[in-house]
Amino acid sequence: MMPVIPDTGPEVLPSGGFVRPANVFATRITGDGSSGYLAEPGRYQLYASLADPWAHRALIVRRLLGLERVIGLSLVDPIRDERGWRFPAGTGGVDPVSGARFVSDLYLTTDPGYRGRFTVPFVWDTRSQRIVENDFQQITVTFETEFRGYHRPGAPDLYPAPQRPEIDALSTLIYHAVNNGVYKAGLATSQAAYEEAFDALFSTLSALEERLTRRRFLLGSNITEADVRLYPTLARFDAVYHTHYKCNLNRLVDYPGLWGYARDLYQLPGFGDTTDFDQIKRHYYQTQDWINPSRIVPKGPYVNWLSPHDRDHMSARS
Repeated sequence: MMPVIPDTGPEVLPSGGFVRPANVFATRITGDGSSGYLAEPGRYQLYASLADPWAHRALIVRRLLGLERVIGLSLVDPIRDERGWRFPAGTGGVDPVSGARFVSDLYLTTDPGYRGRFTVPFVWDTRSQRIVENDFQQITVTFETEFRGYHRPGAPDLYPAPQRPEIDALSTLIYHAVNNGVYKAGLATSQAAYEEAFDALFSTLSALEERLTRRRFLLGSNITEADVRLYPTLARFDAVYHTHYKCNLNRLVDYPGLWGYARDLYQLPGFGDTTDFDQIKRHYYQTQDWINPSRIVPKGPYVNWLSPHDRDHMSARS
């Protein structure tokens, strides 16, 4: 019998603050196979959603590094219901790799006693028929480091060893204040928790705006893991978070540096071609009934992501 997944609202603390559940499948895929899961072509399948920001990061990295022929991809439908993420009608409602109809099928195949949320992204091992990783913070780093031998020629080094401490520190700030910050604001159930998250979000966006007026990307002239982590939230900001999650102090387009930076990334392969605004809006506005019971999807905003960004001349640092 298909499990029912209660999804009537966010998970919150007694204070009204949103709390994100931890991911539980954290086995590592390694380049030398020391973990029991060797990084090798054709063995692993990435399960992701074009609507979900956490999965979006994995899609960007897979594309940037040229891992499309190394790591397979199964995309889910953007609309979730009480049964969770499902596979789209275009594939007959069935994942062609595993035969599953819902993401939950794969979680329960891995662990029949699993009682957590059935989330994307995750990496499935086709050999052992189980989920190896569903830690969205680790999946991109695994692709960047353990699959290095399979990166396309000329692929960017998104996680260069000398810059890892700076990347990690910046990524941690972005995660808590921005990536998860919009959720902490939008899904809070008390005024105090909402305002705390709101203030942290816009304070951090202001700091990032200042940083990006002096350099093309977050760490200079080259894209890194930190940029991959920030972009999916920016791509969804005006279309979803500004209104749907009450993050309405400013829009993305009100920040010249951040807006130019977001367009710069969007116009690069790996970013714009993995950004589907239709799926993004349908997912948020039609699955979170406690926020939007009418399930009406807004038509706007009308902005031109392909307008010139004029950032390719910027210096690495200043």
